[in-house]
Amino acid sequence: MKPIKIGQLGIGHNHGEAKMAALRKLPDLFEVVGVVESDPVWYQKRSSLNAYKGLPFMTEEELFAVPELEAVAVETDGFDLVTTAIRAAKRGLHIHLDKPAGQSLGDFKQLIGICQKDKLALQLAYIYRYNPAIKFCLEAVRKGWLGDIFEIHAVMSRYDGDNPDYRRWLAQFKGGAMYIFAGYLIDLVISMLGKPTNITPFMRQTRDDGLIDNGLAVLEYPVATATIRVSVAEIDGMKHRRLIVCGTKGTFELCPIEPPGNEYYTTHLTPRLTLKYDTEGYKAGTHLVDCGTMNDRYAGQLEEFYHIVRGDMANPYPYEHEYLLHETLLAACGFPGLGL
Repeated sequence: MKPIKIGQLGIGHNHGEAKMAALRKLPDLFEVVGVVESDPVWYQKRSSLNAYKGLPFMTEEELFAVPELEAVAVETDGFDLVTTAIRAAKRGLHIHLDKPAGQSLGDFKQLIGICQKDKLALQLAYIYRYNPAIKFCLEAVRKGWLGDIFEIHAVMSRYDGDNPDYRRWLAQFKGGAMYIFAGYLIDLVISMLGKPTNITPFMRQTRDDGLIDNGLAVLEYPVATATIRVSVAEIDGMKHRRLIVCGTKGTFELCPIEPPGNEYYTTHLTPRLTLKYDTEGYKAGTHLVDCGTMNDRYAGQLEEFYHIVRGDMANPYPYEHEYLLHETLLAACGFPGLGL
C-alpha cells in the first residue's frame, strides 16, 4: 500500500520533534507533507530543529487543502491538543493525538464522537504501550500467570526542581505533574483491572510556587487497589520509575520502566517475574526476563497507526478505553463532577 500522507499540527508539545523524526524514518509508511505552527513563540523556538529541516511550514487551512491528505499528528502545546484535533477530525482526517487529552472531558467526548461517526482512527500517544517489558507484563496478566491481581504500584517521577520555566508551565494545569504524567500509568492499570470503583487523589507541593509537583492517586477495585505516584521533585526520579503488579500466583516488577539517558537504545529491559507455580516455560521462583531493547520510543506506535488507518488491524485501544483512561486521569487530578 502507498504511504499515508500526513502533516503535523503544532510543534509546541515536548514530544513533537521526536515524533516528527520518527515519522520521517518511516518513508514506506508515511509521506510527511508539511507542518503547522501558528504561535510565533513556538515557531521561533523550534521550527529550526533538525526534525523539521526541509519541511514546508504552512497554515492549518493550507495543510487541510493538501490533496489526498489522510492523517495528522497533533503536537500542539498541551492546552490546544483536543480543540486542534477536533478541527482535523471534522475534515475527515485520522488522528494521532499526543497526550494528555485536555482538561475538558466534554471536548474529548466530542472528538471521540466525531471519530466514531466517521470511522476515523484515534490513537493516543501513550508510549509505554509499546515498551516490550510492559507488553510482557500485560500478556502475563491476560494469561493468568500472576493469578488474581490485588495490588498495582506504579511510579513515574523525574526532577525538574531547577527549571523554573518548566515548573511555571506545568503549574497552569490542574493536577500539575499528575495531569501530564499519570496517564501513562493509569493506561496500564485500567488495561489490567478495568474501571475503578473509586478514585482518591492526594495533591501535594514541595515548594510554594503554585505547582502541584508531588501527587498520589489511589484507584480502588472490588478486590484490588492501585497506587499512582508522580513527582517532578524526585532526585534522579527517571531511574526510579517502576511498575509492580502483585497477584495471588506471582509478581511482576520493572524498574526503571525505561532505560535512562544514553542507555536508552542499548540497555536490555529485564523485569523480575516471580511465580508461585510452574507456568508456560517458567518454573516456580524468580526469573530475570530479557525483553530486549527499546530500539525506538515511537516507531512501534506509528507503525500500528499506519495499519489501523489502512484497515489491516483493529485499534487495540478503542475509543471506550481512551475515554475511560482520560476520565480516570482527570479524577486522579482532582477534577470535580466526573462519573467515577
